[in-house]
Amino acid sequence: MLPLDATIESSVEPIAPSLEKIVASSLRRNPRADTALMAWPLACGSTVAARTRAVEFSGGVLRVEVPDGAWRAELQHLAAKYVAVLNRYVAGVSRVEFLLPPKMQPATAAIEKSEIRIKK
Repeated sequence: MLPLDATIESSVEPIAPSLEKIVASSLRRNPRADTALMAWPLACGSTVAARTRAVEFSGGVLRVEVPDGAWRAELQHLAAKYVAVLNRYVAGVSRVEFLLPPKMQPATAAIEKSEIRIKK
């Protein structure tokens, strides 16, 4: 029996590093293009993942659809951080490109044209 004032040494390790290794190992079992798409929510976090969608990975570029231009501008500032985190799960991510949804692209082009006319 242990004395009442005895301390017990624990060999408990923090779970986060171990869990990350398990997740990374599981992701790497998939084709590289799929792994990059699946790793996006891990890299950006749940709040950003809820509003964005990784759509394609090719040539080292992960293309992510964002809801609007404001989101694209804000996330562009975090792109280097996202690349670093993504490379923990899949090798070869060199850039993240943020795209507007297809339905917004023509409207954005029209707005940009009207802004050019105003500036002249």
